[in-house]
Amino acid sequence: MALVIEGEEKIAAPIDVVWKALNDPEILKESIPGCESLEMSSLTEMAAKVVLKIGPIKATFAGEVTLKNLKPPHSYTIEGEGKGGIAGFAKGGADVTLVEDGPDATILKYAAKADVGGKIAQLGSRLITSTSKKLAGQFFSTFSEKVGGA
Repeated sequence: MALVIEGEEKIAAPIDVVWKALNDPEILKESIPGCESLEMSSLTEMAAKVVLKIGPIKATFAGEVTLKNLKPPHSYTIEGEGKGGIAGFAKGGADVTLVEDGPDATILKYAAKADVGGKIAQLGSRLITSTSKKLAGQFFSTFSEKVGGA
């Protein structure tokens, strides 16, 4: 089951600071809901472990995250795939774009696509969509607080 989530967040920081944070595994780890570990394996690849609860199912997903189409400091694509054992799998990505909004603010826009399969997909599209939107919202608001120092 595939879904698309779009949104934007205003961050009280210059574009180069936001770009650096988008490439910082420590800030990403702290911003990703349920993230237990995020380790850089190269400049564009990370290994991740995330615990998610979707409805009655709680699962630990282990997987890879890759950064592609890097156009510093304006945009990149982040893609990931995780396997959650009997719970199923989740894979997806987001096109992230940064636009300067004066010298000390940046607008971060994202268009994310996600695809889930296995037991999780049986929970129904409404629950998965609402949970995915909530998780995306949590990520970007936490990221914005950490980077903008709000």
